Amino acid sequence: MTHTTEPSTSTAPDATATIDLKDLGTVHRLGFGAMRIVGDGVWGEPRDPARAAAVVRRAVELGVDFIDTADSYGPDVSERIIAEALRPYPEGVRVATKAGFTRQGPNRWIPVGRPEYLRQQAELSLRKLGVETLDLLQLHRIDPKVDRDEQFAELAALQAEGKARALGLSQVSVEEIEAASRHFTVATVQNRYNLTDRSAEDVLEYCEAHGIGFIPWAPISAGELARAGGPVDRAADRLGATASGIALAWLLRRSPVMMPIPGTGSVGHLEDNMAAAALRLDDATFAELDEAGRTAAAEAAGSRDAGR
Repeated sequence: MTHTTEPSTSTAPDATATIDLKDLGTVHRLGFGAMRIVGDGVWGEPRDPARAAAVVRRAVELGVDFIDTADSYGPDVSERIIAEALRPYPEGVRVATKAGFTRQGPNRWIPVGRPEYLRQQAELSLRKLGVETLDLLQLHRIDPKVDRDEQFAELAALQAEGKARALGLSQVSVEEIEAASRHFTVATVQNRYNLTDRSAEDVLEYCEAHGIGFIPWAPISAGELARAGGPVDRAADRLGATASGIALAWLLRRSPVMMPIPGTGSVGHLEDNMAAAALRLDDATFAELDEAGRTAAAEAAGSRDAGR
């Protein structure tokens, strides 16, 4: 599905713009997250493997050149499906993966960052994806039970050995980015961030100041803002878009280092999400969404604090 909008006089940057990632090169900022092409609870095989593969191929047909996955999606299933769907990989397509989270069942995640484990998983990702070098290897979580410098040093060693072109982090603080930067160049940071969750605002600002790609997970979560008559719903109706498209368009305008990776197991939903690249939010719409999101985020934070 393709949505069209009236030309805008906004000074917003082009939402289809690319970003030059350190150690990796240039990719389009709207990518694809491959967590939802596996079974329920991010566990096991998808109900329809052929459809899962079709989603991956369609993403590339629509111009996606940055696909994000992880060894723990399935586990192992997402990486395998990507390889089966795309090999030989089209020119310019980058596949990012992650290591450092283990699975014990549906929706269960436990960080493991022992250096030997991170190395094992990187080697297995190379095999599953069918590549000689991982485009981007991200530490899925810093394991609090293991000296973080040992975890960072192992990723740096893998990069030095040519097993990963670029390195990244996930769900980290500014201080942790700085600590990792003493071991390797941080190309990307993947933290939860969306219209109604601004808890990583300081991390986003740091990434923007230092030219680090910021990959927001749960990017289209808009909560009550997307209810009928809410600001996201009104913007979607006015621009002939979906609520998810509006949430993604807001992210793309929010920062030039923002790299949303909406995930889905449906070709239809994928096409709706990718249409966000063509959306142009005018200044008034962007400001309205931004203010509504900040208010919702502050209220949610207040509720959490009150419950402690």
